[in-house]
Amino acid sequence: MTLLLLALAGFGAGVVNAIAGGGTFLTFPALVWAGVPPVMANATSTVAVFPGYLSGALGFLKELKTLSRAQMIRLTLITLAGGLTGSLLLLVSSNEVFSFIVPFLLFFATTVFLFGARLRVWAESKARAATPEGAIGLFLVSLYGGYFNGGLGIVLLALFALWGWRDLHLMNGVKNGLSFALSAISVVTFAIAGLVVWPMALVMMVFTVLGGFSGAWIARIVPASWVRGFVALMGYGMSVVFLLSLF
Repeated sequence: MTLLLLALAGFGAGVVNAIAGGGTFLTFPALVWAGVPPVMANATSTVAVFPGYLSGALGFLKELKTLSRAQMIRLTLITLAGGLTGSLLLLVSSNEVFSFIVPFLLFFATTVFLFGARLRVWAESKARAATPEGAIGLFLVSLYGGYFNGGLGIVLLALFALWGWRDLHLMNGVKNGLSFALSAISVVTFAIAGLVVWPMALVMMVFTVLGGFSGAWIARIVPASWVRGFVALMGYGMSVVFLLSLF
């Protein structure tokens, strides 16, 4: 039953990531329900959804080539520094502390997911045409992503909009590329620290990839708005469940 739960969660995460994003809202709770301590569940969930970022970045390779090599290296180095810092913070977080923070992280990530498009539009309205790329903003967003991956892509898109970027394809390409770099440093950090439950991670990883391939076909049958509603319901529902578990 545990393997079935993990497989279903992994497949569902792959599907919703392909259609609307938010797969972490399925993988993380499934691992906790399977008996994995919260900190290890978060680390294992990061590993499970890791492969999808690379394929997503390669899909926007043409747009990524419009950035200079120096610009892309700079953004990647800042992201790696923030992601490593966030991952190390997770290593020193006890399960008790992380369990206390999780409901609020889930609520924040779900809200960002649900209102992501409006957040990006708001960010664009506040941006100036020549807004410079902010190292501090990217570092803080990456720190959050290294600590708790949920909603990272949407926050990155909003940050790019604040910088004055307008090409959504370029923004998506950079988002996927930086998410892959951040997840890579997190995976290495978590693996060295022994936080990854590898049998569970590999099961979920396989089904996440299968779900990703199935996403395009399922999207033709199930409207994206339904998927977003389901993910939001899961995210807010898990926020309440984890909050109640504190009492």
